[in-house]
Amino acid sequence: MKEFAPPEITSAKIDVPRRKILEGLEEKLGVQFKNLELLNVALTHTSFANEMRHDKQEIFDHNEKLEFLGDAVLELASSTFLFNYFKNFSEGELTKTRATIVCQATLAKIAKQFGLGDLLLLSNGEAASGGRNRESTLEDAFESIIGAIYLDSGWEVARDFIFRILVPECERVKAGDVPKDYKGTLQEFIQRKPGGVIEYIEVSSSGPDHMKIFEHAVKVDGKILGKGTGRSKKIAEQNAAKEALKKLNVKV
Repeated sequence: MKEFAPPEITSAKIDVPRRKILEGLEEKLGVQFKNLELLNVALTHTSFANEMRHDKQEIFDHNEKLEFLGDAVLELASSTFLFNYFKNFSEGELTKTRATIVCQATLAKIAKQFGLGDLLLLSNGEAASGGRNRESTLEDAFESIIGAIYLDSGWEVARDFIFRILVPECERVKAGDVPKDYKGTLQEFIQRKPGGVIEYIEVSSSGPDHMKIFEHAVKVDGKILGKGTGRSKKIAEQNAAKEALKKLNVKV
């Protein structure tokens, strides 16, 4: 079998101060990169790459593709970890626990613990509008770093990094200190009756790319039961599910 070769990436310039910043993050992560440009790309928001392309004709990669990859690595690693950590949980309990832990609020919180907001390369507009503290941006950055670790060092290093991150989050689950998963609760309630179908649809989106507001609705058996808005599609869907649960008189 032909050995997998990581894709070529083009990073924004890494000068001496930026290199020191990235090396400081390596120490916090507990992961040493062979290719530091991967870590820099993981911290490069699409708004910054687009701004530099427009203003200075500089062309380099941003973190969207790394986020896509990191999301997949995180799902597999977290599933593996939870399978071994909660040995007595059923499949349904494991699924619900994963949704509770691997959610935007938790990943954004972890990103803040590593100080990722301050390290992100953002456009002037994105930074001015609060992008460094936006949960969706922080979540994407953290997943991008997972993708970068995977490409740079392979599955085992990425898996072990995720395992280290998940231990305190699993302890929070045991203690009952967890964010609400309205989508999971709604699905569990509807599936008590055979044949129940849940569908989430996008109603609208507005605002510039760096400040979009999404409105989503949740349909149950073809009927809209709730609508919700948010700065990301995930938040909008959670808020739609929350409204549906209120209409169904389901306590959460």
